[in-house]
Amino acid sequence: MTLSAFCFALMNLFSRLAGPLPPTQKAWFRNLMLFIAGLTIYLVHARQAGRAEKISPKAFGLLMLRAGFGIIGLIANFAAVDRLALSDATILAKLSPFFTIIFSYFLMKEKINKVQWATLIMAFVGALAVVRPSFDNPNIGSYLIGFAGGMFAGLAYAFVRLLNMHGLSKEMIIMGFGGFSTLVLGPYVFSHWATMDLKTTAYMIMVGLLGTGGQYAMTSAYSYAPATSISILDYSQVIFSATLSALVLQEYPTWLSVLGYLIIFAASLILFLANRRAYKELS
Repeated sequence: MTLSAFCFALMNLFSRLAGPLPPTQKAWFRNLMLFIAGLTIYLVHARQAGRAEKISPKAFGLLMLRAGFGIIGLIANFAAVDRLALSDATILAKLSPFFTIIFSYFLMKEKINKVQWATLIMAFVGALAVVRPSFDNPNIGSYLIGFAGGMFAGLAYAFVRLLNMHGLSKEMIIMGFGGFSTLVLGPYVFSHWATMDLKTTAYMIMVGLLGTGGQYAMTSAYSYAPATSISILDYSQVIFSATLSALVLQEYPTWLSVLGYLIIFAASLILFLANRRAYKELS
């Protein structure tokens, strides 16, 4: 999980270094490599199983919704990374677990308990400290894009939960996400293609490789241990992003942003401990 967080932090850094390319082009490049890797691993698993995985029409529709919301969240994340301090963009993306709780209530009727309500309020307060909503904030639009990225990612993860209930494998979900975004974004990206020199192309290849590595490192982590044991480690990405931002870009978060990070991390820690306790009681 820590390796995954480090990969995603480096991915965002290389995305920034790649310069002002359209976020759609960055998202397409990233998910093209994810699709290639996902397809390869899926075919290996299908060959080992001796058959291809079956998918019902309803599950296929849910998979398309997961992919659609996921790509919106990814594009918003890349747009935020280009305009904000890396640590600010990262912490807004890490609001996704809290949005997953909200959307799971509407999609799967999962009840929200008192601890979850408390952490949702804490996370929102922390986000306000990072975003600093006011007419005097020239970056308010960029912060709202980052906030929207976390929201749509949370919605996409809620659909992942639904897909798991329908028995779809992680390989199918990852391949579907990469394939859908590659096909859907392709025509728009190529009609608005921004020329890339050799250096920019190398940076974008790194974005794709690190994004794919981060995705599969996270998938592997959850195959070795339950989310209640390791999910909190995903927030180490904020530390990695802040360090890389300071060392490479000479960007430093404001004290209000740091306060927001601490509030959101505290909310995540409380939720993590509550989930871990509930998991132990059930087992």
